[in-house]
Order: sequence, then structure tokens, then C-alpha cells
Amino acid sequence: MKTIALVGNPNAGKTTIFNALTGGQEQVGNWAGTTVERVEGRFSVDGQTVKVVDLPGIYALSAFSLDERVARDFLLSGEVDLAVVVIDSTNLERNLYLLVQIREIGIRSVACLNMWDEVEKSRSDLDAKIFAEITRCCDVVKTVGNQGRGIDELRSAIARCLEIDDVSEIQIDYGELEGLIDYLCSLGMNRFEALSVIEGDWHFADRIGENKRSVIETRLRDAASLYGDLSIYVAERRYGFIRALLGECMSRDVDMDKRLAFTEYVDRFITNKWFGLPLFLFVMYLMFTTVFKLADPFVGMIETLLAHLADWLGNVLTFFSAPEWLSSFLINGVLDGIGSILVFLPNIFFLYVFISILEDTGYLARAAFLMDKFMHRLGLHGKSFIPMLIGFGCNVPAIMATRTLSNEKDRIVTAFVIPFMSCSARLPIYVLFAGAFFPGRENIVIFSLYVIGILVGIFTAWLFNRLAMKDKEGLLIMEMPPYRLPSWKVVWRFSWIRTFEFVKKAWTVILLAVVLIWFLASMPWGVEYASDASLLGKIGKVLAPVFSLSGFGFWQATVALLFGVVAKEVVVGTLGTLLAGGQSEALRTVLPYYFTPISAISFLTMSLLYVPCVATIAVMKKEFGTRWAMFSTIYTIFIAWLLSTTLYQVLRVVSGFWGR
Repeated sequence: MKTIALVGNPNAGKTTIFNALTGGQEQVGNWAGTTVERVEGRFSVDGQTVKVVDLPGIYALSAFSLDERVARDFLLSGEVDLAVVVIDSTNLERNLYLLVQIREIGIRSVACLNMWDEVEKSRSDLDAKIFAEITRCCDVVKTVGNQGRGIDELRSAIARCLEIDDVSEIQIDYGELEGLIDYLCSLGMNRFEALSVIEGDWHFADRIGENKRSVIETRLRDAASLYGDLSIYVAERRYGFIRALLGECMSRDVDMDKRLAFTEYVDRFITNKWFGLPLFLFVMYLMFTTVFKLADPFVGMIETLLAHLADWLGNVLTFFSAPEWLSSFLINGVLDGIGSILVFLPNIFFLYVFISILEDTGYLARAAFLMDKFMHRLGLHGKSFIPMLIGFGCNVPAIMATRTLSNEKDRIVTAFVIPFMSCSARLPIYVLFAGAFFPGRENIVIFSLYVIGILVGIFTAWLFNRLAMKDKEGLLIMEMPPYRLPSWKVVWRFSWIRTFEFVKKAWTVILLAVVLIWFLASMPWGVEYASDASLLGKIGKVLAPVFSLSGFGFWQATVALLFGVVAKEVVVGTLGTLLAGGQSEALRTVLPYYFTPISAISFLTMSLLYVPCVATIAVMKKEFGTRWAMFSTIYTIFIAWLLSTTLYQVLRVVSGFWGR
């Protein structure tokens, strides 16, 4: 069976092409000796079955990050019969850098020019024949992955290219460094390996004796004194080749130039060091305000529907003379627990809509650039903002995304920061408490919580860099895509998929947690449901004194936080089961009997900062080991308790002072 490697830059549409080729049939494992996922699939063409290996998204074969090492080692392993390089056609110059490196190795390649519809809209074109001749690619295919265009042609091109035997590599002229390249090749390296050593990757020089290594280091220092940073010199030569290539085969319409000029003009304001960050904060504030305005009518509809459903279910159970324990389980346990979470579906859906719009227009890339400048001064790695940004959706994939960072220190520090990025699972808690205690100012409260999470994350990075892991921070290198109108089809699909994942979680993990909570609140048989005499009450009463200084030292709040470790949404489900179970009032109405506005702020702060969920702990353990996972868990709980307690005590003193 032939094996092809699917390789490309992040966000070039590689996964979309993979799913289109394989029909979504995939096997997921790990690369040997690493925590990086290995995704494989198969498809048939011209009577033969082809195995497709989807490599991690990378910008280059420099092997300075774990993902780059995995991709490079597999490409050089001899297992690859053909490399399909997926290229974002809207950013050819940057994306072609990886293709050039692969062609320097001499691996048979197909260039897949994805997102070609964007090029067509600009009335530009590329001569595939000239492109293939210069790059010596076996074939060039233009695709639109999310529409399925060009996929059949890509399959046919793969089948043809797998039958080609003689494929030569391209050879770029590196000018004054050619003598150094020849010297390294004389030591037993090939041309690509020699270039890797020149760029600072000593992997291929390890098999050379120490006496030769010292000579190589001397030659490299001499060359650097003459030509400057050698990695930059090599990159400039490659980009020179790419620009010449595009000049030969690319015809660009003036509209594309206008579009790029417009992007540069707008970026002068969007990424301005004085206006950019306040604008970003205003956009975030506007997003939360709009989310509440749009979601409120739908929240009311769901609350009404759930109330009618509870009445109907109660009548049905009474009619059939159902035992009391069954009525309690279905109404107080399942319906109140799950219902108290599902009521926030509109808020979550509209939040994802706005995030998708910001990403699709190209604004989120600018936000990353702006936040990088701010955080870099405090010791946070420049490239860390990308995993942090992912963390606002879910902390689990965000921690996995730290694999793209260059060294272990950067990965660990970033992974410790990510739990403070407020994931979507926390949003139901925010919406519940903000609506109950700060009506009309919910957007300000929730926006403030996100800012607090970011500030605590920055403090954590600063603390680790100053006390434990001092090192030179890296720079952020990322794409600045041109501004685009959002694709409403993509926005809808992204928002629906994410919201559906929330619903699926509600009916699996959260349902199991709610059932467990009901059981513990009902045991031993005969006690009053959810009373302090129940097993749940006894557990909560043991732990409750820990939070007395934080303003919510009653056992129901303690139990809610305890079960929130399973999944943050369970906090709301637990409160719904314990406080609103069997009552006609909605949970939002009941909360003021247990919390004050000040203790509500303290509880929100605790919910924001303490360990996100079991899944986050598990992925931390998988990526960094048990020691770091346990330390992260203890650290987040301590920081959350310390800040919530301090906030409560300070606000109580301040409110008492102003009250006089």
C-alpha cells in the first residue's frame, strides 16, 4: 500500500482536504515516543488503496518545535511515497516556503492550491504548468476544500504521481554560503541536512565526531561574522526564489493589489500601538453586550418551556402514581439539573457566532498580534497567544496546541497560563450570577471576568519566568490574512457544531454528574432531599469552612465547586439541583437568599480561576507528566481561593466604609 503525507501550514485547509479525500474515516493515535496525535485515513483510486497520513500543521521543517520534528522525521523516514502540500492560495509567498523545503529534499510532491475561489474573486491566475516546471512538482491542483471542488482531480493527480519514479529536487543558489554547504556535504551530509545545520538545527550533525563539530562551529561563526544571521540569510534566499517563481507564473489583477493596500491601510489603525489594544477591549465589550441583547428573548422562551415541561411531567407522574423517589429523580435531579444548564444555550450560540465572525474577517489574527506585544514585556512567550486564544473555547485543545512551541520551558509556562483563560464552559455560571445580582450590567461583569483571567495568566507567566524558568522569550510569527467578509455558511456551521458539542456534553458527562448529585442528595433513604443530613450535605459541611472567608461558606456552594471539577457547567446544574429542586422559583430567583452581590463576585472569581475540569487535568498529565498536572491543579485552586477571598474581604470593607 502506498503512503502519502498531507502537509501544510496551519489554517491552510489541510484537515478539510483530508476529510474530503478519506470521507472522514480516520484512525487517531500518537506518534511513537511523543504526545502528538497521528491521524491516518484511506481512500481508493484507480483500483489501489492509498494510506493518507495527516501531519501536524507547520510553517517550516526547521524542527525547533515538537510538531515540526514529527513532520520532518516522518518525511525523511523513507515511508512517504508522495507528499501532498496543501497551500493557502491567498498567502502564496508564505505558504510556498514549506513546499520549497520539501522540494529541496527531493520528495515526490503534489502542490494543492487550496482556497482557490479567493484567487478567482480577485481575477488573478496561476500558470500551473510553469509552476510545476520550476518547482519540479509532479502535479499542481487547484482546490476549494470546503466546497469539494478539485478533490476528484487531486485524487487522480495522486494516482498519476505515485507511478512516477524519477523526481529530482530543486537546488536554490545560496550565494556565498555554497562553499560552506559543499564542506558540510563532504562530511557525509546531504544538501538539506547541511542547510539545516547552517540554520541552527544540529540534529544531523550529531553523528559527526566532536572534532568535526568544533570545526563546523568555527566555520559557522566565521560565516555569521561576514553575512549576519545565517538562518535569516537562508530564508531570504528561499523567499527570493519564491518571489521569482510567482513573478514567472502568477498574473495578478489590480483588484488584488487594491485589496492588499486596503488591508495595510486598515492595519495602521487596527494594530496601532496606542489605539489597537483599547479598540480590541471595546470590541470584546461590544461582543458581550450584543450577545446578551440577542440571547435574552430566547433564554426566556427556554425557561418557559422548561417550566411547562416540569409541570407536565409532574402531572404525568402523579397520574401514574409514580413513587416519590422517581418523581424526585426525574424532576429535581434530571430536569432541574440539565435544564439549569440548557437555558444558557442561546448565550453560548451567539458567543460562538461572534467569535467565528471575528476569526473569519481576519480580526482575531490582529488581536493576537496586539496581545503579543503587551504580554511579551511581562515574560510570556510571543507564540503563546495562539494556544491561549484557543483556550477561550476549550482549555483541553489549547494545552495540546502548546506542542507548536519551541522548547519545554515555553510549553510548560503556557500550559500553566491556559487554565485562567475563561473557556465557554464557565459562561453559564457567569450568565446566571450576573443576571441574578447585576441586571442591566451583565456585560460589564462578564467582560471583567475575562480580563481578570487574562491578568492572572499574565501574572503567572511573569512569576514562572522570574522565579522558576528564566529564559529568553521567543518571537511571534503568524499570518496576517487580508480582511474578508465572513462566510455565513462557515459561521453557522462553526457555531452550530460548538453548540451541539455543549448539548452533547449536557446529555453525557453533565447528566451523569447530575444523577450522582441527586443520589448523594437523597441518601440515606428517608432524609429530606438535598438537606445537610444527606451524604452530599455531610461532604459539603466538611469542606465548607475553607470558603467561609470567601463569603460562601455554606455546603451547597462547596459541593457545586467540587462537582465543577468534572465539568464547569456542572456548577450550575448542582446549584439547580440543590437550591431550586422542588421549588417553583427559578434558580436565578433563589440565589439572592444564599449570596450577596459581594459574595457572588467572590464565587464568580473562584469559578473563573480554579482548575477547569478533569479533562484539562488529564491532558496536562498526558503532555507534561503527573508532577506538573498535580502542581497545576494545586496552583489554580490556591490562586482562585486567595484572590476570591481577598476580593471578598476588600469589597466588604469598602462597601462598609461607603455605607457609613
